Amino acid sequence: MTPTRRTLFMGAAALAAARVLTPDRAYAAQAMSATADWSLATADVEGDVAPRALRLVHGRAPAGLSGSLYRNGPAKFRRPGGSSQHWFDGDGLIRRWRVRDGQATLAARFADTPKRRQETEVGAMLMPGFGTVADPRARIGSADDVSAANTSVHKVGGKLWALWEAGSPLAMDPETLETEGFVALRSDLKNMPFLAHPRIEPDGRIWNLGLNGKQAMVWRLAANGALEAAEVVPLPRASYIHDFTATARHLVIVLQPWVHTRNVMPVSAAFEWMPDAGTQVLVIDKADLSRRRVYDLPPFGFFHVGDAWEEADGVIRFDLCAHKDMDFAARGAQEVLNGVPLGGEPAELAMVVLESGGRSRLERTGVVAEFPRGDPRRAGLARRFSLHTAGERTDRPLASAVGVTDWRSGRTRAFDFGPGHVTDEMVYVPKPGGTHEADAWLVGPTINLKAGVSELHVLDLMHVEDGPVATWRADVALPAAFHGNWV
Repeated sequence: MTPTRRTLFMGAAALAAARVLTPDRAYAAQAMSATADWSLATADVEGDVAPRALRLVHGRAPAGLSGSLYRNGPAKFRRPGGSSQHWFDGDGLIRRWRVRDGQATLAARFADTPKRRQETEVGAMLMPGFGTVADPRARIGSADDVSAANTSVHKVGGKLWALWEAGSPLAMDPETLETEGFVALRSDLKNMPFLAHPRIEPDGRIWNLGLNGKQAMVWRLAANGALEAAEVVPLPRASYIHDFTATARHLVIVLQPWVHTRNVMPVSAAFEWMPDAGTQVLVIDKADLSRRRVYDLPPFGFFHVGDAWEEADGVIRFDLCAHKDMDFAARGAQEVLNGVPLGGEPAELAMVVLESGGRSRLERTGVVAEFPRGDPRRAGLARRFSLHTAGERTDRPLASAVGVTDWRSGRTRAFDFGPGHVTDEMVYVPKPGGTHEADAWLVGPTINLKAGVSELHVLDLMHVEDGPVATWRADVALPAAFHGNWV
């Protein structure tokens, strides 16, 4: 790849500098006056959260559970001189929930990005984003100047990487959570897009995409983050891609009919819902990126997919959470930030089946679900379970429950924390010494809306319907996060 191809990936940030619009201050005012009980999910955090002990309020820590749950999500949306206009555009706050010797602690720190430094200086949210237009005062030289570093966090080598899909990973210290700077995987590939959902093989090798219209950079990294290969591949169309998946031998890219059709800002306004085009699935051979197949499915929208696997007969399967369309991305997430009920349909868990002969199908379950996760030890391999959130309804935003779907039996078991909780994505934590997929805890936080605080919960995968085996309570409430991982 030559340095001149960098220009193919400058996308949204560079366009924003040329298409300056004044922020809609009415949205900011509406956001500040939001009174819905779930508004804590998008409340502002004004500064870093110093390390603190949590109080055990239910059960006890399982023997052998030891580690840290790192999570990332937006936590600063509003400033006096101008505010973000979309939930996806707030400043990233990296949280560390740690369990050790039966005790739990919490610490959180904002990603120290150029975006945050500029906006703190001016007292206004300046940068363009997914649903926010640029302020004329924004100084933009590259995509990384715009990065909110707010979507996910992975430990790569000895560092945390805070990820945001349109720019470089941001390295942070896993103990102090101090920001160290953007990661340049190669000197001629600075500022390139790097999705917030890399696919990590059981041996630690990392695959990821960087999107720009009808082409993608395919990144392949060693477990320590060293770049092994970077190659641009063409895509059938310029679909919005937040997540992709992979088997042991293939990359699997779902191309929904939410398609980039015009160069306008904000980013969400550049896409058009085109259901007549249907959904496509692009399958690429990891060993030879020129070897590819395209499958056709009915139209649906999506944000998140689970790990894929390939069966002995060549059939590829993977789960995803299918939306009727992408109205939540274009409108709903904006309304969540501003205290407006969604009024939309929640996502439904489904299984995609791609047959070796070219036929494909979408098997819907009827189960309300988002944020599908699986056993990290089986990434790209056959598996039985999907972990996901549940409990979303048309009359209130965000999840209240956690569920586990067993693909072998077709049964979904769930525990609902109730309408007084907002449930974050939970993660799958293998039990020490356990070798079976069922030997796992589920770990993740909720916002206890009545108490006005965040809580950390541990559940047993095989008895999820019984609720937490341990719950710790913080003395602060942190807004809903997007994604994270257990270390």
